[in-house]
Amino acid sequence: MGHKKLIRFAEIETFPNVLIYPENMPGQWSAFYKNNHPLTLELACGKGDYTVALARRYPGRNFLGVDLKGNRIWRGAKTALDESINNAAFLRTQIDKLNNYFAPGEIAEIWITFPDPFLRNSKAKKRLTHPKFLQLYQPLLATGGTINLKTDSPELYQFTQEVIAAAGCTLIEDIPDVYALPEVPPLLQIKTYYEGMHLEDGRTIRFLKFALPAEPLDWRTIKLPSDEATVGGGD
Repeated sequence: MGHKKLIRFAEIETFPNVLIYPENMPGQWSAFYKNNHPLTLELACGKGDYTVALARRYPGRNFLGVDLKGNRIWRGAKTALDESINNAAFLRTQIDKLNNYFAPGEIAEIWITFPDPFLRNSKAKKRLTHPKFLQLYQPLLATGGTINLKTDSPELYQFTQEVIAAAGCTLIEDIPDVYALPEVPPLLQIKTYYEGMHLEDGRTIRFLKFALPAEPLDWRTIKLPSDEATVGGGD
């Protein structure tokens, strides 16, 4: 591990806005933020660009970036501290362990910005919009809670469309080319580090917003067209 990474790992352990595998957090997020504002998660947040930018725009909401890589979290956490953005914080943990940290209905909204699309079919269950993850998110989301996906991957975009339909989700917004819109909505004007790179490469940015069904999901019973077709080049 590089010297800079070691320094950053040591620093985030002292940051008041970073929690590293915390215990006894379900039901305690209002106490952590010292208010009862709605809580929005950015999953696989990387450097926390969206977490911090959303917190700047919406001081009446709380935002939490979730990622395993402390070296990346450091950037967003440091920015939030330097700018006294008290409604932005970060949680270092695995995303498939979310139910260890949140009580039912404690999350108002989820953002997934430029996640790894895991193009091989053998890795499909690692996609953050796979039915297995939707089943994980479902009890944690408040009634009316939504999930937002922003991606440059046509494969992940198509896969998520399939999931939305097969799982009985409610599609709220489907934008196949964000920057082809006459006017880009303010929430989608935020650019992550990776989005900037993708735009320089001429890639198309896509967006989906949806809500999960009311009835409990069982991911094992959800059949997708891509289960029988090759996505992104096969295994």
